[in-house]
Amino acid sequence: MLLELKNIIQPRRATQVFSALFLLLSATTGISQKAQDSGNSDLPGYDTHTEMKTKGVVDEINVLPLGTKKELTELIIKNGSDKVHIYVCPKTFQEEIGISFSKGDEIAVTGSKVKREAGDVILARELIKGTDTLVFRDDKGAPVWNSRTGK
Repeated sequence: MLLELKNIIQPRRATQVFSALFLLLSATTGISQKAQDSGNSDLPGYDTHTEMKTKGVVDEINVLPLGTKKELTELIIKNGSDKVHIYVCPKTFQEEIGISFSKGDEIAVTGSKVKREAGDVILARELIKGTDTLVFRDDKGAPVWNSRTGK
């Protein structure tokens, strides 16, 4: 009877150990993923399910604060009587790739429509300006710039 009880207890103990290890590894993965996202904690997450296309004429160009020592380029475009806010990329990345925007530029944008305090914003994944196609995020919405440096 003791031998049978010993065989029952040991497998349960092994299962408990494996369960604890699984939970620990799962938690570690989740923590590391959050750490990767923390570089742009001021930006909402890109959601491929809310991806849409829009086009219009640049009406305003703003530079918004983005975390510590970073700035974000925002375009406000007019599409008829509507104004659409587009978050393009960090200002440092824009400067590094050598692009600029001017009031009156006609652009087409593909991006994720997300909610912000002041209203809806589109996080640009791809932007077409004239004959140039600019890609700011991959097809899953991950930025092509370094989230730590903004370049």
